[in-house]
Amino acid sequence: MPAPSSAARAPAVGATGITERSLAPDLARGAMLLVIAVVHAYLFVAPYYAGGAHSGSLTPLDAVVTGAVTLFAEGRGYPMFAALFGYGLVMVATRQEAAGRGWRGARAVVRRRGWWLLLFGFLHALLLYSGDILGAYGLIALLFAGVLRLAPDRLPVRAGAWLVLGSLLYTAAMFALTGLTAPDPGAEAAPIGPLTDAFIRVSVWPVLTVLLVIASAGPFLVGVWAARRKVLERPERNLALLRRTALVGIPVAVLGGVPQMLVATGLVEVPSSAVAWAFFHLHTVTGYAGGFGYAALVALVAVRLGGRRGPVVTALAACGQWSMTGYLLQSVAWVVLFLPYTLSLNSHVGVAGAVAVGVAVWLATVVVAEAGRRAGRRGPAETLLRRLTYGPRRPVAERAR
Repeated sequence: MPAPSSAARAPAVGATGITERSLAPDLARGAMLLVIAVVHAYLFVAPYYAGGAHSGSLTPLDAVVTGAVTLFAEGRGYPMFAALFGYGLVMVATRQEAAGRGWRGARAVVRRRGWWLLLFGFLHALLLYSGDILGAYGLIALLFAGVLRLAPDRLPVRAGAWLVLGSLLYTAAMFALTGLTAPDPGAEAAPIGPLTDAFIRVSVWPVLTVLLVIASAGPFLVGVWAARRKVLERPERNLALLRRTALVGIPVAVLGGVPQMLVATGLVEVPSSAVAWAFFHLHTVTGYAGGFGYAALVALVAVRLGGRRGPVVTALAACGQWSMTGYLLQSVAWVVLFLPYTLSLNSHVGVAGAVAVGVAVWLATVVVAEAGRRAGRRGPAETLLRRLTYGPRRPVAERAR
């Protein structure tokens, strides 16, 4: 029997052990979850959406917080998340190939992971939150598994094309959807219960999943390229690249977000839909640079820390190791705190209050992850996904045979 077929049938190798993990990717995921929490909490009270009108006046504090979220968080967390997902998939495939499974076996593991993420995403939308990202990453794993073995010099052009095309398509789709779903100002809002809300979430999930794939494909490919160069695993060897990315990416994102910030805070009234479109697209495309800049900044921090890990860094890295569990726990918090049939907290707090709640929810997930780390446990969502992807863990003696 040919060697590739035999390798493809070899048992899948489990995930990287906690003691073998690099600090930079885990630290980046932990920090990224703060950005995600802040943006999700903010969206429950956001005064402005793409193509929409400003909903009213803001208090000075709410205006400052709205501006800060627009410049530093909104549209900046998901690109970093997508890049880290691409980075992680390369590590999954590389680990399988190093164990002798060959490319076909590694690709099978990646795609199996993608199918399960797609299912997790559907259940996440059905039970908890409409803004699901897991399904989009599952679909990316299925559609883009082949790029994991491309030569690094072939990836930048593809990534650049997806960054440009994806941001344009995403902006156009967001404006089209906003026009279709904009509420009638004179209509009375109908009460929403749990079943109606679940139906709405599941109905919009396929559309949002495709949109997020379009928006995330470019950052994903950048993450694949970075993984092929081991940028986060060996940050000390890529200091010049990391410094340029952080020093250029973060300011570009801030400057590119200024027009959208002026609209979101009500300081500027958009004269036409074309201008609103341009502002939103500029905010989106420069957000990619911000996401990459944040990841590079975290990697530089990891280099500076070296082997020193105090309690704060250890807890943040644990949060990164529990990133999927932390992300789902955030969604549980949104259900309890913000939905109209639960506490409906967004009706009683402004933008600043909602963002403070988001920070508190993220801190709670950090505490949970650190407690799990001290107990020697992986995140339950990560454990389930790994078991479904790789199968049950075999005893060491059996793996050695």
